[in-house]
Amino acid sequence: QVQVMESGGGLVDVGGSLRLSCAVSGSIWGTRVMAWYRQAPGKQREFVARMSDGGSPDYGDSAKGRFRVSRGRAQDTLYLQLSDLQPEDTATYYCFASVRGHDFWGQGTQVTVSS
Repeated sequence: QVQVMESGGGLVDVGGSLRLSCAVSGSIWGTRVMAWYRQAPGKQREFVARMSDGGSPDYGDSAKGRFRVSRGRAQDTLYLQLSDLQPEDTATYYCFASVRGHDFWGQGTQVTVSS
């Protein structure tokens, strides 16, 4: 059994910053890819950033230059540093993990940017 849990969301002013965390627990050996997605009300889920085992980070267009993804030493945590947040960044941010070929999602953490 694998569990994925996000934390760190909240309400922030325009231009502010947040750091999101994702922890994968359970039978996590063989975790190959961890990623962040987001979904705003009325919109499709959107890729934000990801890291593979031993690979370089990869970003979606909305994240380039403002967000930074990193992985913990134990490889079972994923972080997303959000900077210069804008109202269009308001969304539920979801963590994704690919473990032994199976996909797991967290429940999401809400980020709201107030103008």
